[in-house]
Amino acid sequence: MLEQFVATIGMFDGVHTGHQYVLRHLNDYAQAHGLESMVVSFAQHPSSVLTKEHKPLLTTLTEKQQLLEQFGASHVLIFDFAHICSLTARQFLHLLHTEYGVSALLLGYNHRFGSDRLSRFADYRSLGEEEGVEVVCLDEYSLGNTHVSSTVIRRLISSGDIESANRLLGHLYSLSGRVVHGKAIGRNIGFPTANLSLDNDFKLIPPDGVYAAQVGSHPAVLNIGTNPTLGQNERTIEVHIIDFSDNIYNRSITVMLRKRIRSEQKFDSLSSLQHQIEADIEEVRRLS
Repeated sequence: MLEQFVATIGMFDGVHTGHQYVLRHLNDYAQAHGLESMVVSFAQHPSSVLTKEHKPLLTTLTEKQQLLEQFGASHVLIFDFAHICSLTARQFLHLLHTEYGVSALLLGYNHRFGSDRLSRFADYRSLGEEEGVEVVCLDEYSLGNTHVSSTVIRRLISSGDIESANRLLGHLYSLSGRVVHGKAIGRNIGFPTANLSLDNDFKLIPPDGVYAAQVGSHPAVLNIGTNPTLGQNERTIEVHIIDFSDNIYNRSITVMLRKRIRSEQKFDSLSSLQHQIEADIEEVRRLS
């Protein structure tokens, strides 16, 4: 006999405070009804399959799975959306029930699923009864007067408002990747940087500028841009980890962003740039 689950479905990009609200209800329901909890999500954004539009991602698949587990998901089931996008709501409910032991399904207040895109929650509930799945609709979630969604958070990050984005996320926005060799210019002027090659080409990158960040427990200064003072053209993501001297080339690291300090600038001399970097480091120390 299959183990019985209460599940919820969604892209869960960002695993923001709205998603965390769903996870809390999911776990409460599981405990109250003697079930295991499961999050059903997708390896790629549905829009990349349905419309070929590749939306920038707040979280890579690995980051999403880690955050879901961090915020209480006992089991995470990942589907390739291309393989299930043709299923109707009834067919998907049947699949979840018969193949994965889902006996209850919690839906966000505006969530819809299935290729037939039913318009009323009552229709999902009726189908669920016929397929042996209790379908429960959750109330709308907001943080204060702010509606929380991945779209809103993408907009904030794209404008450089990392602090507001982090408040809606409920955790620090991060960039993960492998440290690759750069041109060692930062090291030559006294501020060695780790050049980051991101894990996912569709990860949302904040606008060019200097950011207060951290790598593990170490405060850090993150620069995104072309280093105009040094005559560079290629856009890079470089992080100076304060009071840190380990060799981390070819290692994977995660840079967590706290605040955008300033826009990228072209200075009239190398000395002016060095003074500004020193000021940036002091600002990051103050914020840490």
